[in-house]
Amino acid sequence: MSSFSSLIRKNRELSLFLLDTFTIVLAYILGFLFRFIDPVENIALYSRYFMKMVVTMPVVLLINYVFFYLLKINRSLWKYTGIDEVARIGFATVAANLIWFLIVSYYPVKPYIRSVPIIGMLMQLLLMLGIRFAYRAYRNRYLLSQKHHTAVIIGAGSAGALLYRDILTNDQIDANVIGYIDDNPGLTGKRINGVPVLGRVQDITEILKNHHIDVVYIAIPSASKKRIAEIVDTCSAAGLRTQIMDYRVKENLQEVSSLREVSVEDLLGREEVHLDTDAISGYLKDKVVMVTGGGGSIGSELCRQILKYKPVKLIVYDIYENNMYQLQQEILMHNRKTHEYEDTEVICRIGSVRDSVRLDEILDEFHVNVVFHAAAHKHVPLVEDSPKEAVKNNVFGTWNTLHACIAHKVERFILISTDKAVNPTNAMGATKRLTELIIQASRDNGVTRLGAVRFGNVLGSNGSVIPLFREEILQGGPVTVTDPNIERYFMTIPEAASLVLQAGAYADQGDIFVLDMGTRVKILKLAENMITLSGYKPYEDIDIEFIGLRPGEKMFEEISLGNEKRYKTASNRVFVNEPMNIDSNHFFSELKALRDRIDTDSDEAIHAELFRLIEEYK
Repeated sequence: MSSFSSLIRKNRELSLFLLDTFTIVLAYILGFLFRFIDPVENIALYSRYFMKMVVTMPVVLLINYVFFYLLKINRSLWKYTGIDEVARIGFATVAANLIWFLIVSYYPVKPYIRSVPIIGMLMQLLLMLGIRFAYRAYRNRYLLSQKHHTAVIIGAGSAGALLYRDILTNDQIDANVIGYIDDNPGLTGKRINGVPVLGRVQDITEILKNHHIDVVYIAIPSASKKRIAEIVDTCSAAGLRTQIMDYRVKENLQEVSSLREVSVEDLLGREEVHLDTDAISGYLKDKVVMVTGGGGSIGSELCRQILKYKPVKLIVYDIYENNMYQLQQEILMHNRKTHEYEDTEVICRIGSVRDSVRLDEILDEFHVNVVFHAAAHKHVPLVEDSPKEAVKNNVFGTWNTLHACIAHKVERFILISTDKAVNPTNAMGATKRLTELIIQASRDNGVTRLGAVRFGNVLGSNGSVIPLFREEILQGGPVTVTDPNIERYFMTIPEAASLVLQAGAYADQGDIFVLDMGTRVKILKLAENMITLSGYKPYEDIDIEFIGLRPGEKMFEEISLGNEKRYKTASNRVFVNEPMNIDSNHFFSELKALRDRIDTDSDEAIHAELFRLIEEYK
């Protein structure tokens, strides 16, 4: 039996062809019987009519086959039978049988009853569509009986209806949708695809009392990021697993793309970044662009986005060759598939920002126009234990790179800074504050336009809290949080890189650009949401352990100093702080003195020097 079913599946089109052939023949027989449903007096006469119908049946079939072939009737999947399928079958059936009706009407095929093609057409339509819908109903009922989880769809609009049909016909999704949830109170109690609207999002707790629900699907493409975050938060609080429907429009047809797990990025509740692409293209297109630290999290994403603006060359510069090699292979593979970056020569060079000679070689060889300086030691606890190395790399690496840029007449230099540079409480933040001061003290160089971009924690970057939480959850916990009240600003890697490129268009004389980071996020809430989104219950399945603040760590990050004057730019997500007045001669003489002592002084002495140089360092 199974081998027969397998044979049927392998020869699906032939099977459908034979079934439709049988359906047409049966339709004409039924049409003939309906025509002569009254008692027949002259059996011989009507037998002649019947035999004539049988003899001419190959012509009827041939005409039908032509329209079936043109409209690909036998190539459609019955489980998706819908309006489009009905329309194509209807057109093919009506057209084929009308042609046969005209033939028997104007070119008499005697003896033939002209009403038989019309009645047969109606029978054929009923049989073909009835068989298909009966199969679809049986298949859907069977699939539902095999599904173990119950689900609701949030969003009772067109996207929700499409998602319901997709789930119903997809045997890979183990869920039986028992209802919709929608914020429109007028829809409560109504039915969509035969499934009731159970209530509003705010009623989820009450709905859970009356219905056993395992998973929630969000199908509201028009909802803002903030609204999606609120819905996810409500579902997480109710202990529900949540997935989001990705939605696309293709060839003017709305299609369900896929279901995906809710990501941490969805919880930020911020809208997509809208860039002034003309301004960015104006300083990157046909230019030679260099990214220091190009293999890192931010640096590599900068490289990916820079490529979209078609520079003539992209120089990826990093001391750590493994990440740079992976980025190089990623770009090569992407280019082989899409040819998107064919106009840009991507060049990877190993080197340190501490090495002035190497920087001069690179800038001289490639005549660089724009430099994004992302190379830095950034991990707070590690830098706290090795402040000298952080000063060498972060402070003097920036100084070396900037001096080389000015010497080689680089048009634009953009420093990647951090919110930890604001009122720093650790050595990493202090070194980054010094790099901002270097930029501001060099603003009147007359050659290179300068800017620094300051933003907070980046989701998913190397060493960030998200990969740590994810690994701890995979290990079964506990998830470690420093303090229950600690809060941080967050943004995604692509979001950060996009806004860096945007800020670069505005860079001029040492401006410090501050990105709109939204509202601060409680790390404890983030940990709880990640546990819930992974399908576990916080404090029950996976515990959360508080380990205390690490050396130099703040409870709350800031994005601006109290005495900085902040202005809006043309972008609503990028602000600029007015450059502070700095005595450049005095500042650089202090830096030179620090550089002369860096190899001989102890870590403690260098740390003390950072306190002395930065009045905001606490």
